[in-house]
Amino acid sequence: MDGDAGPLIRPYTVNGGRTHPVVDLDLLSLVLTVGQADANTADREHVQVLELCRQPISVAEVAAHMRLPVTVTKVLLADLVECGAMTTRVSSSPSSATNILLLEQLLDGLQRI
Repeated sequence: MDGDAGPLIRPYTVNGGRTHPVVDLDLLSLVLTVGQADANTADREHVQVLELCRQPISVAEVAAHMRLPVTVTKVLLADLVECGAMTTRVSSSPSSATNILLLEQLLDGLQRI
């Protein structure tokens, strides 16, 4: 433990070095806690994720709150979906027209800054 840097643990130790989730999740997929993880196999991170996801929340937001890389977060979430403690709804892809409009609005906003 380094007082300035915080805990010095590599993120991939959180999920045993696994880098590929067994459930397909993207950054905008919504996740929601619907049960509990197995008390014998759940670690601290799984419990924290379950508490965080009491309301629908995106994978990106979970990663930000947990301060973990998205890949690590996806593996944790997939574990919970697979054991039935969490449900997910994959976001639908917006149309390309919406993407262009969104990008134009973002550019306009950035130019105003």
